[in-house]
Amino acid sequence: MADAFNAIAKSGDRGSPRMRPAPWWKGAVFYQIYPRSFRDTAGDGIGDLAGILERLDHVASLGVDGVWLSPFFKSPMRDYGYDVADYCAVDPIFGTLEDFDRLVAKAHRLGLKLIIDQVYSHTSDEHDWFRESRSNRDNRKADWYVWADARPDGSPPSNWQSVFGGPSWTWDARRQQYYLHNFLSCQPDLNLHNPEVQEALLETARFWLDRGVDGFRLDAINFAMHDRQLRDNPPSGVAMEDVTRPFDMQAHVHNQSQPEIPAFLERLRALLDGYGEIFTVAEVGGPDPVDEMKSFTAGQSRLNSAYSFDFLYAEEIRPQTVREALAHWSDAPDEGWPSWAFSNHDAPRAVSRWAGRHDRAQVSRLLMLLMLALRGNAFIYQGEELGLPQAEVAFEHLKDPEAIANWPRTLGRDGARTPMPWAAGEPHAGFSAHAAWLPVDPGHHAYAVDRQEASARSCLSVTRELVALRGQSDALRLGQIEMIAAPSDILAFERRHGDQNVLCVFNLGDAAVDWQPGVAGGGRRLADQDGRVNDGAIPGRLAPWTGYWADISGR
Repeated sequence: MADAFNAIAKSGDRGSPRMRPAPWWKGAVFYQIYPRSFRDTAGDGIGDLAGILERLDHVASLGVDGVWLSPFFKSPMRDYGYDVADYCAVDPIFGTLEDFDRLVAKAHRLGLKLIIDQVYSHTSDEHDWFRESRSNRDNRKADWYVWADARPDGSPPSNWQSVFGGPSWTWDARRQQYYLHNFLSCQPDLNLHNPEVQEALLETARFWLDRGVDGFRLDAINFAMHDRQLRDNPPSGVAMEDVTRPFDMQAHVHNQSQPEIPAFLERLRALLDGYGEIFTVAEVGGPDPVDEMKSFTAGQSRLNSAYSFDFLYAEEIRPQTVREALAHWSDAPDEGWPSWAFSNHDAPRAVSRWAGRHDRAQVSRLLMLLMLALRGNAFIYQGEELGLPQAEVAFEHLKDPEAIANWPRTLGRDGARTPMPWAAGEPHAGFSAHAAWLPVDPGHHAYAVDRQEASARSCLSVTRELVALRGQSDALRLGQIEMIAAPSDILAFERRHGDQNVLCVFNLGDAAVDWQPGVAGGGRRLADQDGRVNDGAIPGRLAPWTGYWADISGR
């Protein structure tokens, strides 16, 4: 198989039917773009669609299969795009619908699929739907949001707490009722129990499908419905001193994760199937998300994939962490397909959480080797291909409402959202000609794309090599996974598909380990944390934070 890998790599052929079996999204690698921080061309310090268009060749050069584009819709930006004021309009700070159409066209020319966020659990309070709904109790959209009367003592209808702190209910004098918001008070929850609301959301999906998008990421989809009886949540048993917000002191059995959600997902899937192979992935948060993830992706009539925060919020990466996450997905008939992310716009960057005292560049390369070996889809967050660490953002520059509210107990999300560094020697690292909406961390200039392009062993170069190798391997893209018993700091497993078999081994500990799996015929090493290898020998000693892929197909 190694020879086949090398032959394909030299020819550049990544599109043979054998190596790209349907559906296209299974085993795909996606690159997440956070538009505000990718590239600014308008000179206002905010990234835009024209900037993405300008730098899309960089994304294509990674060899990824598609792009996940975070929200660019019209919004007052109190939650930076996840408070949508118009699902079918581009916010002027990002550009126009024509810019979006050009982006779709270029992505497709480059062989990239494009998926976008859909935020179905809530809107902005500036959305026309909410403005009409709150005007009185008798308008056409009166039941499009979750409204409820006060309790006899004037208190909110239930004890539900919002993610960002404080009660999930806000009093509205016009209706003389409370409205529900699981997040900020300016993000009222839609009433998806109402079939008219469901149909309106399906219409927004049609709008973007007709413009050529290839799929959707469903944001916070397990918050999309609520208990109709508005029953109080029970306590979680977590003490206040162990958390930063009252939200974590409740078991969220009534304000989210309702049994009616899958029926709505089936309505959505029925629409999507009319457009061909449209990819859907659900974001599912919470302390025990697996059952929901499996429910949302079960069979052929719901979503394709789901991911949780198994890795995004993990303070360390240990072999047992990975084994437990993977063990939930068994490849049983009608079971969904998992997706994995180590970093994204909502979580501190993985290399800063996990590297400790070790060399961050090496750890970044190893984490890429690990993520691309896992069974499922891989999501690379912008800057992750550079090994970009979490940025330092001073309190006076914070934008994240959660970070500001919980300072200094919560790191917040701003440190993962600072601008992409393109050019080390330019002001603002080449992101913009002007001061950015979040300041560029001075330390990030050293990680800039132009500097890494010049190094064959940079995180950027290694990422390209590893993505290419994964794309050429049916075993790594689609294969089953089988764990191998190994010393405590060693994670080892095999990926199998047809006659291909790839051995994947990682030392996630702080000390070197002398260990080699028993492989008949020895096998041949394909790659390690430094990219492709030439000697092909499987090592018997693993230094800290090193690993490898090896072809053992002939055993």
